[in-house]
Amino acid sequence: QRMPLYLEHLKKLRADGSSHVSAAFLAGELGLHPVQVRKDLAAVSKVDGNPRIGFALEGLIEDMEEFLGCKNAHEAVVAGVGNLGRALLSYKNFDRYGLSIIAGFDSDPAVIGTTVHGKEIFDVSRLTELCGRFTVHIGIITAPAQYAQDVCDQLVAAGCKAIWNFAHVHLYVPEGTLVQNEDMAVSFALLSNRLAKTMRTGPEEA
Repeated sequence: QRMPLYLEHLKKLRADGSSHVSAAFLAGELGLHPVQVRKDLAAVSKVDGNPRIGFALEGLIEDMEEFLGCKNAHEAVVAGVGNLGRALLSYKNFDRYGLSIIAGFDSDPAVIGTTVHGKEIFDVSRLTELCGRFTVHIGIITAPAQYAQDVCDQLVAAGCKAIWNFAHVHLYVPEGTLVQNEDMAVSFALLSNRLAKTMRTGPEEA
């Protein structure tokens, strides 16, 4: 999860004219421990750091993009075009990581046949058909929880190998299918817990 943070910051440094970066400097910029940063960079990159000038940015960025799969184009669809689904369809920066959302699916007649940020919205009844036809490997579920498993089953039947799940429900998938669950309430709970610790002990101990 730290790798995308590194990559974005490394690109910013390159855009600002830097050619090298040290693990210590990167750690300071991102609020991380230098030892952790060195281990992370060594795990994904073949670039050797120079003790005096640090790592060559160009090679480091190239290795990190390869590690994250940014150069592999992955097409995806969004199932559930409510507020969150529309936001994901409209987000412009997924292509930095090799993700291209090509369409949305919904059951609302008022939404079907419209477009969001240039992507057409189809009837969810065509989910398996169209995903299979276009060999879509990633399904993004933003449908209500009560429909999420059915949507997931349709995506799996279409050949999707990875599910990005924003519905607040556990999904059952066949062995070999990847699921990444996103729950904003859980993220807030973690943030709240860290805030409580900070208020009790001070920021350095938390």
